[in-house]
Formats: sequence, C-alpha cells, structure tokens
Amino acid sequence: MSTPTPTRISLADEVYAQLKQDMANFVLVPGDRFSEGEICERLEVSRTPVRQALVRLQQEGQVEVLFRNGWRVLPFDFAKFDQLYDLRLLIETESVQRLCEGRITGSAQASADRLEELSALWLVPKSRRIEDGDRISALDEAFHCTLVEAAGNAEMLRVHRDITDRIRIIRKLDFTQRPRIEATYEEHGKILQAILARRTEQSRLLLKAHVEASQLEVRKITLHQLQMVRQGLGR
Repeated sequence: MSTPTPTRISLADEVYAQLKQDMANFVLVPGDRFSEGEICERLEVSRTPVRQALVRLQQEGQVEVLFRNGWRVLPFDFAKFDQLYDLRLLIETESVQRLCEGRITGSAQASADRLEELSALWLVPKSRRIEDGDRISALDEAFHCTLVEAAGNAEMLRVHRDITDRIRIIRKLDFTQRPRIEATYEEHGKILQAILARRTEQSRLLLKAHVEASQLEVRKITLHQLQMVRQGLGR
C-alpha cells in the first residue's frame, strides 16, 4: 500500500497565512498603506509570492490595491461581519434542529460519532479544561463546524466553512480573555446536553445566545484594539 504524498504548502500560501495573521494581530492595522517591497523585505521573500498572496487577500475583500501607491488594509466592515454572523447562525440553528429531530442526511452513526467526539472534549471537569486561547479558538471553530457536519448536509457545511474562514480574523479575538474561555466551555456544554436530550427549542436558543454573545464581544475587543494601536502609533 502506497503512502499518500503530503500536500505541499507553497511560499505564496505561507505569505498569505502570515499576512492574515498580521492583520488579526494588528501588526497590519485597518487603513495601513504598504508596498509589496516592504512586505518582501520584512518576510525575506521575493515579490512573486507576495503579489500572489495580496491578490488572494484582495479577492477576499481584506486589502485593496492603490493606483501607483501600493496597497491598503481595508477598514473593518462591521455591517458585512454582522451579515456573515446572521448567515452562520441560520445554518447552525437549522443543523441543531435537524440533529434534535433526527432529520439528518447520511449516516446516523457518523452523526452520533461526531456528537460523541464533541462531548468528550467539552463535557469535562474544570480541571481538564484547556486554557490556551489560540487552541481554544481553533477548537471552538471546530465545534461549530462539527455540529453542521453532524447534520449531514454537505452544501450547508461548505457554505458554513466559507463563512468561518471569512470571520476568523476577528472571531479569534473572543479568546484573548480567560472569562470568555470559561464561558465557551459552559455554553458549549449546555448546547450539547440539549442536543443529546433532543430538546429542539432549547438547543436553538442556547446556540443563538452563545453566538450572539461572541459576536458582541469580538466587536468590543476589535474596537478597543484598534483604539489602542492607533493611540500607540499616534494616529
């Protein structure tokens, strides 16, 4: 049996990931102008992968090219993020309802396995809870994606993953404070228990409250971070 060839990550992919990380960490602040040459020098790479990464970010609506004047990080469009959160919530609450009512697409056993995996991670004593914010951010993202996956609709999952990727830049800010990590464990646990008990309306309401609380928190943190960065830079 042959061993699968691992997928190679291109240099452009690495530059793209680094620039997204820079924007998430406010190294590149919304409104900042920069040149391809500056990025090349800082990341010690050639112009081609930098341009490829920037074009990809432009297509995602995160940067714009300025005529004969380099590039600019686009300001946060909170209206757009609110719309993405609305769509995300529609997909997730519908998925939860299908799980509670047994209206899943595909294997019932696969769906049960996904819920069991989530329970093993989130329904744990406080002594076994993970405290690292970056790791919790990734696990929280996986929690919500897995709920949609467990419902079995591949197209809903595809759209949900696209939304997840687009809001990741601000969503991860929700886990920079310890109380939010603790709240995530509590809220995820209650959502799972309601789903496993087939309490449809309670599951939907708990999920809605959880997502909306996170949405409000990341908005507050984003505005605060932007204010602090601008004050520090004398803007």
